[in-house]
Amino acid sequence: MPGKYHVVGEDPTARAARVGDLFAAVAPRYDLINDLQSFGLHRWWKRRLVRESGAGPGVRALDVCCGTGDVAFALARAGAETIGIDFSDAMLEVARRRTLKGEGGASPPRFQQGDALALPFAEASFDVVTISYGLRNLANLDDGLAELRRVLCPGGRLLILDFGKPDFGPWRWVYFQYLRWFVPVLGRLFCGDRDTHGYILESLQAYPGQRGVDSRLRAMGFADTRVRQLLGGVMAINRGVRPSDAVVPKPEPAVR
Repeated sequence: MPGKYHVVGEDPTARAARVGDLFAAVAPRYDLINDLQSFGLHRWWKRRLVRESGAGPGVRALDVCCGTGDVAFALARAGAETIGIDFSDAMLEVARRRTLKGEGGASPPRFQQGDALALPFAEASFDVVTISYGLRNLANLDDGLAELRRVLCPGGRLLILDFGKPDFGPWRWVYFQYLRWFVPVLGRLFCGDRDTHGYILESLQAYPGQRGVDSRLRAMGFADTRVRQLLGGVMAINRGVRPSDAVVPKPEPAVR
């Protein structure tokens, strides 16, 4: 029976509300549970994402669905001028506390609340746009990709890190069993509710996976698309470059 965080086939408004409830529930222990369910590997995967982004001094970066700030902090440490945006106040509160503790260094990211389907920035505002474990949760995946493309400069890179669908059938079965039975136990133990992480498998079943995302990026005109398989496709990084098909000025990130 679907749990209270069931999202497959839901009305987008209801889905947004349910996902919001989920992240409010898990925010205080979100990083701990990520460490446990990935055996710490999520930290390596995020570092790989940042390396492939090409972030560095002089680069303007946006981390969408930034959560508690892991990727945004890494982009800032690489030297990029970074903004992290998320719709969850609870997640952003954790990120801001980390900033106050000095985790962001001399030039920490700026964090703000916002909707990934209606980003509050002008077109072509960023050289790098990243989204980790967020695309799968958007009410409309194609609208989300279009919005990420809109704020990306021509020649800029989009990097997407998310749960994948392994190509090898037996490995996919093992992985899905892990998500079905083990991950909800972590939700029960650390959040008092198995649905807080049991939703991952349900959301993944409705998600096109890394191959489907790559096809969508190519259909939208992204160039140099690549799929980086991680742990046999359990996780994946999708990459695409917005073509330099027009001369577009690079404004400072600005609220519309």
